[in-house]
Amino acid sequence: MAQHSENSEKIPAQTKEIWRTFWILLGITALEFLIAFMIDADQYKWTKVGIFIILTIVKAYFIVAIFMHLGSEVKALIWTVVLPCIFVVWLVVALIVEGGYIGLERLFFN
Repeated sequence: MAQHSENSEKIPAQTKEIWRTFWILLGITALEFLIAFMIDADQYKWTKVGIFIILTIVKAYFIVAIFMHLGSEVKALIWTVVLPCIFVVWLVVALIVEGGYIGLERLFFN
């Protein structure tokens, strides 16, 4: 019975890692919250957007690495997940940029 109570007091390493990730994600979210309300959106719009993008990528890394167990996988498997995501982001950015040119041909060719 004494051994059972000693084992129940120990926290497994996986639980510690999950709590550590929780606190990191909470800290990043709190930082995002502070940035959202402390930095003037009119004057520093693109700086604010850049900071949010970087912090979102950091949060996505922690979520994928810890909760989806991709952090302990071999590098080849990681790249098979990351590389298509990079191409999808590139596609979305290209579509947004090219979509901005719709309607401009009337200005230049008429």
